[in-house]
Amino acid sequence: MALVEDVIASVHDENVAYAVFDNHKKGDYAPYVLKTADRGKTWTAIVGDLPERGSAHTIAEDHVNANLLFVGTEFGLFATQDGGASWSRMKKGLPTIAVRDLEIQRRENDLVVGTFGRGVYIVDDYTPLRTPLKDVADDEATLFAVKDPWLYIEGDLWGGWGGAQAFNGDNFYFAENPPFGAVFTYRLKDGLKTKAEARREAERKIAKESGDTPYPSWEALRAEDREAAPQIVLTVRDAAGAVVRRIDGPKGAGLHRVTWDLRYDNPAPVTLGDEGGSLFSSRPVGPLATPGEYVVQLAKRIAGVETALGEPQRFTVKPLKRSPEATANRPALLAFQQETSDLSRRVFAAGARLADVGDRIAHLEQALDRTPKAQSAHFKALAALKTRHDDIGAGLNGDGTLSSRNEPAPWSVGGRLGYVRGASWRAQSAPAAVHREAVAVAGKEFAALNPKLDALVKDLAAFETDLAALGAPWTPGQGSQPVAPGK
Repeated sequence: MALVEDVIASVHDENVAYAVFDNHKKGDYAPYVLKTADRGKTWTAIVGDLPERGSAHTIAEDHVNANLLFVGTEFGLFATQDGGASWSRMKKGLPTIAVRDLEIQRRENDLVVGTFGRGVYIVDDYTPLRTPLKDVADDEATLFAVKDPWLYIEGDLWGGWGGAQAFNGDNFYFAENPPFGAVFTYRLKDGLKTKAEARREAERKIAKESGDTPYPSWEALRAEDREAAPQIVLTVRDAAGAVVRRIDGPKGAGLHRVTWDLRYDNPAPVTLGDEGGSLFSSRPVGPLATPGEYVVQLAKRIAGVETALGEPQRFTVKPLKRSPEATANRPALLAFQQETSDLSRRVFAAGARLADVGDRIAHLEQALDRTPKAQSAHFKALAALKTRHDDIGAGLNGDGTLSSRNEPAPWSVGGRLGYVRGASWRAQSAPAAVHREAVAVAGKEFAALNPKLDALVKDLAAFETDLAALGAPWTPGQGSQPVAPGK
């Protein structure tokens, strides 16, 4: 006798039920998945193209689309969009393991997958699977409907650095939460390829057919080397049509998901490396968006030209009303955070300019020793420029002389703004008076420092010009200065 592993009644038709059987104890490892449409009087196999080897253990039916079924087998999880005529394996992130139980959380449209020996997996919001592949197979790209996200501040009860397990030992059990924010799901038919990738793909196809693959021309290789990689971009706009955020997405063929964290972009300077930081640092965040209506558009960007793909999708950011301290005046909170962000951006820019000045001064200090015509007045002038640089740095970033010796130092402009971003931007409450005062003071102090930085940059450029005329070796900052003949 074969083992009846699972029997479920349809939630769409009282006459329909499904059953799966396991006959491996008789050496039969085939999947047996059956359906009845007459309350069990007759049964029909719906194994379709399931692998011939892999006993079926459990089945689940979608509560919206009767043709969407899931089956757990000895060797993984499978789904069908056509009632069992054809099946596809769901394997991204799921190892080859026996799937023994399936449950659907209907409110969230999550598929809970119980395995033998590898724990429990959850497919978050599988609603895109309700769209038959045949309906979108010929489309270059498809952006699926977006689930309305909840707006709240993520907690850090078990540690905010490095995830929940960071300081709790390897025996502390935890599971990752679904990504916070609005999740965008899209499908690319062929994906985007660089010129080099497209050429190599064509060459492999020709080589497979024993054809000739001549070496490309220098012009073609030069075009490949200079090409800007194509991009997939998701643009989020508010109800008024203003851009809130642009997010890069994977560009390969297939189904992809990216998440918007419900924030505007952060004011930190652009870096070309990894922004992850150290274990004890948090990635920079921007102001928190307000609840309301938004729209997202998928697009491709090739050679600087952006082209919309598919239809835009509208969604609603919903406030999670479980925080009594959350302000009722969300626009005012956003306005304050954007004010802080704009001032922070200008302060970050000033800091980058100041760092560039410091680098130029350091090079000039060495260049002076290699300039035979340099006089003591030049050394004195450069020392004065360095003192001005250090004074501006103390006001902008803090007095390192005091802080490096564990002594209390006056608040710097950057310190005040960093304090406000860390305290106010990770809360939904109205800005505290002390936060507003900190931003006001920072703005006043920066207004006094910035002209001093402008003057320093101007005077440094003049000094570099004078030194170049004396035959000094090249230093950063002299790139725009003409080189005199014979120098």
